[in-house]
Amino acid sequence: MKHLHEHQKGLLAVFAAGLLWSTGGIFIKLVPFTPYQISFFRSFFAAIVFLVIFKKEIFYANVFTFINAILYSAILILFVIATKTTTAANAIFLQYTAPIYVLIFEPLINKTKYEKINIITIAACFIGMTLFFVGKISPGYMFGNILALLSGVAFAAFLLGMRKNKLEYQFSSIFYGNILVSIITLNSLFSISNFTATNFLMVFYLGVFQIGIAYAIFSYGLKRVYAIEASLISMIEPVLNPVWVFLGYGEVPSFMAIVGGIVIITAISIRAFVFESPAMKKN
Repeated sequence: MKHLHEHQKGLLAVFAAGLLWSTGGIFIKLVPFTPYQISFFRSFFAAIVFLVIFKKEIFYANVFTFINAILYSAILILFVIATKTTTAANAIFLQYTAPIYVLIFEPLINKTKYEKINIITIAACFIGMTLFFVGKISPGYMFGNILALLSGVAFAAFLLGMRKNKLEYQFSSIFYGNILVSIITLNSLFSISNFTATNFLMVFYLGVFQIGIAYAIFSYGLKRVYAIEASLISMIEPVLNPVWVFLGYGEVPSFMAIVGGIVIITAISIRAFVFESPAMKKN
């Protein structure tokens, strides 16, 4: 990357982060641990990565830091449970409804008027969301879909909370969020089974690379690209997540879920690209 311009390095970094994020579904599906056990290892290793990379910076905190940490921990746990109990496509696409809730609640918080384009985007996304619940669906999938939606709500609240806080507290919120998840799920380790080297390596990967390093390189890239570019490039996560799960796990999302996902991603992308919505990214 020596001959690349800073902007090009930023684009590659954001792309790499999105690529790493997209691999979460396949490993969550493959690891024969409970959602709480996966959540523990995922967050435990991610917290260590943040400690090594960001050092003292992650200890800076204020009240918003811990509020956002709670919201972030909810995102992580709900997403893992959702991925285990519904299809990976449903889990990731429904989590990506977060920008819808941001468009709904941000005017209420900031006392501004709703823009017409935002109302159209919200309506289109709600149509896409309903497609995930069309036709026959098992109780387990319904439970997972609801948790995925709640993960999206938590994600939206986290985005709004992060915007309200100062930049120097951003990484500390994610660090403390991972610590909180580790504490909440610690008890699940007493009932762990199938603790093989392969399973350990998979949860190690989830924590170190899929969360820890992915966030680090995304941060590096975000400083070198426009917010709109980061927003659009990171959309590779919901697009590729179901693909990896299909290739490695054999899970096929329903046709209506695929259509619903396309509607949601298209609506959000058009809103972001054409009307320059600010970048909105997690997990």
